[in-house]
Amino acid sequence: MVEVPGSHSGWTFVTNHARVLAAIADNPNIRIRDIAAHCRLTERAVQRIISDLEQDGYLSHTRDGRTNTYRIQPDKVLRHPAEAGLPVAALLSLLVQDESDRTREPGSHTSHLTGTGGTR
Repeated sequence: MVEVPGSHSGWTFVTNHARVLAAIADNPNIRIRDIAAHCRLTERAVQRIISDLEQDGYLSHTRDGRTNTYRIQPDKVLRHPAEAGLPVAALLSLLVQDESDRTREPGSHTSHLTGTGGTR
């Protein structure tokens, strides 16, 4: 299991809506309780976010007994004009870890952002 960072105050790069959507993309059958714990939100906040995402067509769900199965609309474009035309799938590709990344030791991955300098 991925280690959850400690408490945080101040600004962050990712919104709570994006965090919830990424948690659902990672596990379409995830419980609201587990999303709340993972995203460091209350269950009520997660319910409101899911409602927002469903209302605007980014997310839908089906219920089977006590289990919800969520479905993300990957081609739906992001809302902000600065991301005009960018689909949800592009955002999630940045936020959801590939299964192979989860099995690596923390810090063992390489990134194009941590090079030795130079030009691009």
